[in-house]
Amino acid sequence: MIELERIGFGGGCHWCTEAVFQALRGVARVDQGFIAATPPDDSFSEAVIVHYDSGIIALETLVEIHLRTHSSMSSHKLRGKYRSAVYVFDEQQEQQTLRNLSAIQMDFAAPLVTRVLRFSAFRASDPRYQNYYAVGPDRPFCKTYIDPKLALLRRECADQMQPGQHVDEHSHV
Repeated sequence: MIELERIGFGGGCHWCTEAVFQALRGVARVDQGFIAATPPDDSFSEAVIVHYDSGIIALETLVEIHLRTHSSMSSHKLRGKYRSAVYVFDEQQEQQTLRNLSAIQMDFAAPLVTRVLRFSAFRASDPRYQNYYAVGPDRPFCKTYIDPKLALLRRECADQMQPGQHVDEHSHV
């Protein structure tokens, strides 16, 4: 049995974040809910935990996709509920993620607001909201917010996507 690694991501609505990571090759499971980091960032914020096979998809790729599929440069007033973060589980993951953020910063027009935080706790979303996109891709929210993110993945990271992903090729990011 393959040993999966895990990493947490928060930034925007966890329905969107869940759908983005569920679309990727090498991601075995995405737990949608709320993550708290260690103090002073110990309030819960919408996020996901991604369980992945690092032999198929690298942590660096996951981090880059996360940065490109949410407002990683925007310090808006809802950052309490939608904290832009990578939640790490150990020192090695923290150091690697910090290096990844530093290396990719030059590809962005403004400074990244995404923080690297130590994972503390997870609280799952209500079961009726789990697998939100997979259960109802035709919902207006999915068409408006998730389809454009998946279309971006199809255009820029098609080799990282699982085969047969539902993507409206006419969506615009």
